[in-house]
Amino acid sequence: MASLSLKNLSLTYPNGARALDGIDLEIEDGEFLAVLGPSGCGKSSLLRLVAGLEVPTSGYIDMDGRDITPLEPKERDVAMVFQGLALYPHMTVRENMAFGLMARRTPPEETAQRVNEAAATLGLTPHLRKRPRELSGGERQRVALGRALVRRPRLYLFDEPLSSLDAQLRQELREELARLHSLTRTTSIYVTHDQKEALSLGHRVAVLDRGRVRQIGTPEAIYREPRDLFVARFVGDPAINLIEGEVATDNGRAAFRSTGFHFPLSSTAGQFGRVVLGVRPEAAAIGDASASNARATVERVERLGGDTLIHLRSEAGRHVLRAEPREALPSPGDVVGLSVDPKRALFFDAEGLRIHLD
Repeated sequence: MASLSLKNLSLTYPNGARALDGIDLEIEDGEFLAVLGPSGCGKSSLLRLVAGLEVPTSGYIDMDGRDITPLEPKERDVAMVFQGLALYPHMTVRENMAFGLMARRTPPEETAQRVNEAAATLGLTPHLRKRPRELSGGERQRVALGRALVRRPRLYLFDEPLSSLDAQLRQELREELARLHSLTRTTSIYVTHDQKEALSLGHRVAVLDRGRVRQIGTPEAIYREPRDLFVARFVGDPAINLIEGEVATDNGRAAFRSTGFHFPLSSTAGQFGRVVLGVRPEAAAIGDASASNARATVERVERLGGDTLIHLRSEAGRHVLRAEPREALPSPGDVVGLSVDPKRALFFDAEGLRIHLD
């Protein structure tokens, strides 16, 4: 296992494209860090720098107090699992898993023991003599995980390894990865654009945007306490409801006001002017239209098995609410009241930064 420090890490390609811009990250020994962001934000470039496949334009990488920036990939003692799997089609499962150990001239007896142990852990023992074309997508992904697992490195790097699988397989392998980490406790960096993967796997989540870290924190903090509008929008399914308006005095008290929407604030609210109100789908409820923050018309009720979403339209825009399990559901066309839980309301200033008003 290893601790890792990324210090002012930047990467600019020869064509002038800047992939990373001054990244600072501290990853603790044994931590599982999820790096979340949209395509092109620099996630894979970050992994390639840590693996030694790219050379940073500036900054350095420190592992357990040692600068590893000048080291070749083979000298860094890391194992990487790629999105494309990169299995050798002419080799058996056993041979694919053992290849890295053989290249490092690990004794045959130890190689066989490590492969057998990893195969048993991943449920691959019955498939050791098969070739990749004889396996399902989930089994091939397990072989790729097994090839990294037998290495017993100080650091695992995962580059969107589940993105090509269907939803059920992704769920199964997320659980598999979490179980494997609980067994090995090896420091891991997992990059993904899938927020479910990041929030369910990461001890902490680092949100990247255009080569910079927007926020890093626990999954709970990233979801409930976003630092800015980018994080608030990117994390959450369904997406956060955003209502543009202003904070002004109303009968001597501060209040948020938008077209057809009124939200009272603490009388001590110190910032006035244009703001954005953010409301998570579970932080609002429908009820009596005469005693609420806004009147809204039900457009659609979306039943998703154990979850139900209510799509609304008000003068302030369109909104999505998550219904309580035993809540009586409205019908499309109903006019209802929309009420926001003040303890869970989020506010952002004109620059998109989080502010506290209530």
